[in-house]
Amino acid sequence: MKINMPENANRIIRTLQEAGYEAYIVGGCVRDAVLNKEPDDWDITTSAKPMEVKKLFDRTIDTGLQHGTVTVMFGKEGYEVTTYRVDGKYEDHRRPNSVTFTSNLVEDMKRRDFTINAMAYNDAEGIVDHFHGVEDLESHVIRCVGNPSERFDEDALRILRALRFSAQLDFEIDENTKEAIRNQAEFLKDISAERINVELTKLLMSDHPERLITAYELGVTRIILPEFDAMMETPQVNRHHAYNVGEHTVKVIKAVPKDKALRWAALLHDVAKPVTQTNDGEWDHFYGHNEKGVDMAAGVLRRLKFDNATIDRVKRLVYWHDYGMGQVPKIKAFRKALNKMGKDLFEDYTYIKYADIMAQSNYHREDKLNNLEVLKEYYKEIVDKEQCVTIKELAITGRDLIDLGMKPGPMLGATLNMLLDKVLEEPELNDKEKLIGIVKDNMKN
Repeated sequence: MKINMPENANRIIRTLQEAGYEAYIVGGCVRDAVLNKEPDDWDITTSAKPMEVKKLFDRTIDTGLQHGTVTVMFGKEGYEVTTYRVDGKYEDHRRPNSVTFTSNLVEDMKRRDFTINAMAYNDAEGIVDHFHGVEDLESHVIRCVGNPSERFDEDALRILRALRFSAQLDFEIDENTKEAIRNQAEFLKDISAERINVELTKLLMSDHPERLITAYELGVTRIILPEFDAMMETPQVNRHHAYNVGEHTVKVIKAVPKDKALRWAALLHDVAKPVTQTNDGEWDHFYGHNEKGVDMAAGVLRRLKFDNATIDRVKRLVYWHDYGMGQVPKIKAFRKALNKMGKDLFEDYTYIKYADIMAQSNYHREDKLNNLEVLKEYYKEIVDKEQCVTIKELAITGRDLIDLGMKPGPMLGATLNMLLDKVLEEPELNDKEKLIGIVKDNMKN
């Protein structure tokens, strides 16, 4: 098989070979090329030591000399070149306490995580595949290199990587690898929240986020996301539902666009159902689960070290995800809700709401979908007519009120809010002269 790598990657390999060293592209780029996907990165492995690599190229960056990695630069384009290595003892289930360079490619490959990532290639030799990675790609299998217990003992993050690759590639995890995950999931306690965040987000953003259920079955979410275990173990005996909370949640995740905040909001929209569940003797109810869910979702995201912007957006979506599905509101009420929700959130709300409806039972589904369409029509009318739903959109400002003789302070803010309430009721009042008239009348009284 011929892999068309970038010219500069090939140039690095040729330069190293001409100097008497072995060199290959390696890992994920070989995997992706075999799968006919465009690799994101082109990593290179070589028998040359880091200082030997540096002597051969005009411009290099010392990316991680202690681990054998040098970045070779061509303009703004960089390629990581790493010396074959053997890792020392792992003491924290994450990183080796030492690294020894080797001249043997197979020894280097033995330390890699999965067979599909343990392949190398250059134009002279083709694919070098000592661990049957091509065969596992063809069989759609995620399998550890060598003994899976040893691989996970070395680096517990590989447990999440196995699940993430399974979701991204729609591959099954090899049974021995699964068993090792089940036995060693506890090691994930040693992995940083930031790394868990990255791998979970990649899984959720994949085409197959339902692999989260595999993570539950293997005991992984019990360690990193126990809230999901509670959801998987919470039934919904209710005419509106056909699945337990966790199964319903996964269907919602899969149905929303691949946006980080949206997919995390989908995961967490019903996070409080296990703690709000009640039963009237016949049906389960989850009163107030959206309000309670706001704090629980924020707790999960803070624990996983998410940025504040994502946390805020997810919290708002969790709070509003159930809006408008009973008695459809009048447009006046919708304008007031949109003021609180925020115009910027409405499109995401429609994605979550549609997915939520479709992941429920058929009970009143058409009515719910019709309600959602009404809200979309309201929103379109508000946007098309440029109706005011925020103080910023009022035709009058705080400066205008001061010019009318009002002093800065609480009264000024209260007046703007009073004007907004009137405009939300009657959009045609959002005219500067009309609003000044209302203010003057109020000042007389």
